[in-house]
Amino acid sequence: MGDLFNLKYELLLYDITSTYFEGECAGNPLAKRGYSRDSRPDCLQVLIGLVVTEDGFPLGYQVFAGNRNDSTTVEEMITAMERKYGHAQRVWVMDRGMVSEENLTLLRERQAMYIVGTPKAMLKRLEAQLTSQRDWHTVQEGVEVKRIASPEGREVFLMARSADRRAKEQAMHERFLTRLEAGLQRLEKSMASGHLRDEGIANRRLGRLLEKNWRASGAFEIAIERLPQPAGKVRLKMTYSRNARWAEWAGLADGCYVLRSNLTDVDPATLWKRYIQLTDAEWAFRIAKDELSIRPIWHQKAERVEAHILVCFLAYVLWKTLAGWMQRSRLGDAPRTVIEEFAQIRSGDVVLKALARDGQPAQTVHLRCVTEPDPAQKVLLSRLGLTIPRRLRRLDVGSNEENRTPQMPQFG
Repeated sequence: MGDLFNLKYELLLYDITSTYFEGECAGNPLAKRGYSRDSRPDCLQVLIGLVVTEDGFPLGYQVFAGNRNDSTTVEEMITAMERKYGHAQRVWVMDRGMVSEENLTLLRERQAMYIVGTPKAMLKRLEAQLTSQRDWHTVQEGVEVKRIASPEGREVFLMARSADRRAKEQAMHERFLTRLEAGLQRLEKSMASGHLRDEGIANRRLGRLLEKNWRASGAFEIAIERLPQPAGKVRLKMTYSRNARWAEWAGLADGCYVLRSNLTDVDPATLWKRYIQLTDAEWAFRIAKDELSIRPIWHQKAERVEAHILVCFLAYVLWKTLAGWMQRSRLGDAPRTVIEEFAQIRSGDVVLKALARDGQPAQTVHLRCVTEPDPAQKVLLSRLGLTIPRRLRRLDVGSNEENRTPQMPQFG
């Protein structure tokens, strides 16, 4: 595949997803409960780490226990890639979930370069640069970046702000704000009616409400207090008000994020574009789960799960290879279209009964033939440089008594 598409291995994109199981999975020690990307925290799961090239072609994968923290998988994956492809200076692109000081030190010790996301807290540390309108540069429509050198000079930080991301985060905040305020009103009503009189229970309910709406948990200043003189059944009082400082920071930080890299001599636009390519790894997971519809949901044994994931990986390799082939042939990059078209081409067996000179049955000849492609299929075959023979092969020749008419196979 590397020779066919002239792949470049210098830039490696690493991401992780989870896949869940139904059942107890007693025979799979890697099946654990953890953060579920599938919104199934009730199920056991495993993690799958995938490395792809900058063109999106998969290079390798690892299976991890379902309760592993993403950052603890980085060293294993780097070691696995070096074992397969040798020790070389490469640029690793990873999301903020992979980032830890230990991992960055590891990459520097192995003479590797990196472009990584950072936690939201980094924005707070760089608040002065965020509020300043100087030194912003447009890298594409709706996206601006600002380069910030580290005090030591060994790294560079890249602040980015996206109009689309800002609109998305503002909509999410508004949704959580609405839900949180409605929950606070219900809690306040329960206290005012005297149905909620235990301070401990009230605080636990408030805690669950804030946890459920964590994106807006700082939007209100909330206090629950016990009344010194109960008014009938009313024992508790809750007060809450909007937190102006939180709203101000949310308005400033929405749509913004910070990248971190030791490529200090690379221009900001290139750094940002290389990081955005991480979506190729995320897209690989979506294809595996949606387009290919493959999950080891019902497997219970470790070896079967690992075998299933291997088949999934190989299926994605074939899928991506076909996409690359289509791109080279200027047919776009949607393999499903080609697969559905070619699935209409069928093969079948033609059975011919030969007669001897005296007219008696002598032999039965079996030929496997292919249906004639329609005009659209012929165009696809021509662009891909493929030729389908009218007859695949002669199956067998035998006496009438020795041969049976075979079933009509199909392929697609």
